[in-house]
Parts: sequence; structure tokens; C-alpha cells
Amino acid sequence: MAIVVGIDEAGYGPLLGPLVVTGVAFEVPDEVAAAGSPDLWSLLSDSVTRRPSRRDLRLPVLDSKKLYQRAAGLSLLEGSALAMLQSAQPPPGTFLELLRRIAPQSRELLAQYPWYRDLDFELPMEADATAVAMKANLVRRNARAAGVRLAGVVCEPLLEGHFNRLVNSTRNKAVVLLGVTLRIVQRLLARARGRTTRVFVDRQGGRSRYLDPLMTAFAEFELEVLEESARRSAYRLIQAPSAHTVEFRTDGEDHHLPIALASIVSKYVRELFMKGLNHYWSARVAALRPTAGYYTDALRFLEDIAPAVQRERIDRDLLVRQR
Repeated sequence: MAIVVGIDEAGYGPLLGPLVVTGVAFEVPDEVAAAGSPDLWSLLSDSVTRRPSRRDLRLPVLDSKKLYQRAAGLSLLEGSALAMLQSAQPPPGTFLELLRRIAPQSRELLAQYPWYRDLDFELPMEADATAVAMKANLVRRNARAAGVRLAGVVCEPLLEGHFNRLVNSTRNKAVVLLGVTLRIVQRLLARARGRTTRVFVDRQGGRSRYLDPLMTAFAEFELEVLEESARRSAYRLIQAPSAHTVEFRTDGEDHHLPIALASIVSKYVRELFMKGLNHYWSARVAALRPTAGYYTDALRFLEDIAPAVQRERIDRDLLVRQR
């Protein structure tokens, strides 16, 4: 059995809330991994769809930007994230339990942020738990029949103050994102224990050359450039007897189910953090309208909470991200 990995982020651009990067690993038959573009949507077509419909009982897995609309609520996004996780293990009952499973390193950092310090709530928040369980069972049976297994989910929420410290040290937030991404690749390759692994990453900005950062992150591997083009940058990492590939491509969520699922989990985790941030400040500012954290509305939100920020002596570098 081989490993197919997808990596994507949520929250690269906002002023408020964390940047969240997630890697999702599937165990698949060797011949599936060997295909030019492993198609897990086809393998799991009895239980998963990339075209959600009210009449379709299958689980929607697609780019989170297409699945989630803030005005419509969290239900669809939450249902897809939790059902896929529940297809492989018992469901997390709370937000902190979710973090313990997929982002354990982040839990000890929450105490540094007043708006996250006591953050916890039951899951699911908006999705129907019975429907989530039914879809999880459907995915589990389909995956078993197809020889596919969700082998792991690794999530790194980069909280605001930590994001700022890294941007200050690198002077480039794109470098920060790539560094977190490559750290997740390292963790998932270590878990693969020598099995052939194909890693697919949604391309980050306009960058097309990744050889130098890969050589730094994987100094113990021999690296080979397979392609560097406008749409795809692919590399082979060789450490006998294993060989792995890492591929960055544009619109990755539309080509690889693991990237789409990583996008969903990243967005879901970020939205849960944002619920905590909004809840904290709405308890201190009357009639405060919540924010998604993006630039224009974040400026409005920061103006609204300015007296409370001053009153509570909040360090701005913990609250507002550098761009």
C-alpha cells in the first residue's frame, strides 16, 4: 500500500484569526498511487461527490471556498470535515478534542491568547450529528471496498502572535506558509515509514520553483526535478529504498480529493477559532457585529473593539496579523 497526501491552507490573507495548514494522508493500493493523477473521487464515488446537491446523499468533498458560504452557515463544511474524520475513528466530541487529535501542538499555545484561552464547545456545532454519522458509515464502507483508508490528518494552526513572530524573522509571509507546509510534509513522510508517498500541494501564489527550500527541508534525500511549469512543479525525493514525489499545482483542490479535504479541514478549524474570537469580543462590546477577519471588515471590527482592547491592555501583536 502507498500513501497519497494533500495539503492546503485557509486564512493566508486575513488580518485577524489564525493561518491554518492541513495535511491529509490516504492509504491506497500501489497501482492507484502510481497513476499519473490518482483519482480518489472515482474510487469513492459511491459515497463522495464534488457536486453537492440536496438530493444527493453522498458526502461533498471539494474546495472549501465553493463548499462554504458564510451566510449559509457552517453546516455543510462541518458535516464534510467531521464525517470524513469519523469514517476513520470515533468522532471528536469537543473542539479541544479535535485539536488534541489533529493539532496537539497548538493546545498549549491557546493560553497565551485571551480569546482562545477558555475556548471549547461541543461538536458538531451546526451539522446534524446523525446525518454526519450516516455519511461517515457510507464513506467507511466504500473506502473499505476500494482498498482506501484515511491514514492521518495533521493540522497546524499558526496563531496570530506566532504568525507575526515568524513574519518578522523571515520578512515574507509566503516563506512562513511554505515553511509550515514543508514541516507537515516531513511529519507525514515520517509516518509513512518508507512507503511510496505522493504529496500534492495547492500551489502557493505565483511561485513555480521549490527546489531550494525542498533541498533545505530534506537534506537527507537526493532530489530530482520532474517538472517546473506555469501550472505544475514536481520533484522526486529519493532515499533508498524509498522514492517519494512532491507536486505543487494550481487549482489543486479541483484535481486531488486529498487537497480538497485538506482545504475543508483547514477552513473548518479556522472558522472554529473565529467563533471563539468573535464570542470573546462580543461579550465585551455591546451590539458588536462578528467578523470573518478579512481586511476591510477587520478594520471595522478593530475600530469597534478599540476601547475594549485598550481597557484590557491587549498586545496588538497578539491580535492583529502583519500582512
